Amino acid sequence: MANILVVDDELGIRDLLSEILNDEGHSVDLAENAMQARGARQANHYDLVLLDIWMPDTDGVSLLKEWSMTGVLTMPVIMMSGHATIETAVEATRIGAFSFLEKPITLQKLLKAVEQGLARSVGLAQAAASPVPAGARAGAGSVDVAPDLVPELHGMSEFGAVVAISHSYQGPAARQGFDLDRPLREARDSFEKAYFEFHLAREGGSMTRVAEKTGLERTHLYRKLRQLGVDLGRNRKNG
Repeated sequence: MANILVVDDELGIRDLLSEILNDEGHSVDLAENAMQARGARQANHYDLVLLDIWMPDTDGVSLLKEWSMTGVLTMPVIMMSGHATIETAVEATRIGAFSFLEKPITLQKLLKAVEQGLARSVGLAQAAASPVPAGARAGAGSVDVAPDLVPELHGMSEFGAVVAISHSYQGPAARQGFDLDRPLREARDSFEKAYFEFHLAREGGSMTRVAEKTGLERTHLYRKLRQLGVDLGRNRKNG
């Protein structure tokens, strides 16, 4: 179905991902470090890359940046890590990472991320084949990620702070653009405020349902909303 490159220095993870993706009908190549990944990328076209962040020779973010600067980042890249920080996530997303998977990787999250990544790959190929009017281009510094990845990313040490909700979703606040060309704290707070306002509007202002949706305790949720300056009265009225 698709050509996928898996880059990870851990043999067990490479074998596991390869087995799962092969069972799904995909063709999978494996690389245990950045040097092997470079060679594979030069020799083959990939529809998707699963790239570990922490590797012994060159880390995944540096490799991603290298591909971006040399013009070979033509496919969606899903970063993988069990120890990444929000700073690392912001940097990788700014460079062009499609999404993140937190280790240990569950089967459901892997298959969902791969499916959405391949859908993006098809969209990129279609866009490359069809000229896009200048007015339809996304604003500089904005990031697009599938909306149902937002809860997963938010649960990964607040990785959701680098996400813009996809325009394919038509619910409240369906399209949000975030300027990443500013201090990290400001960018994170801007996203988090929009994230919580989105869920408050969708849940009609119900703090109980928003707490369940976002995975936060109500006390923590109230404190977070006050810190971000979210107008609870306005969201309840809109809901």
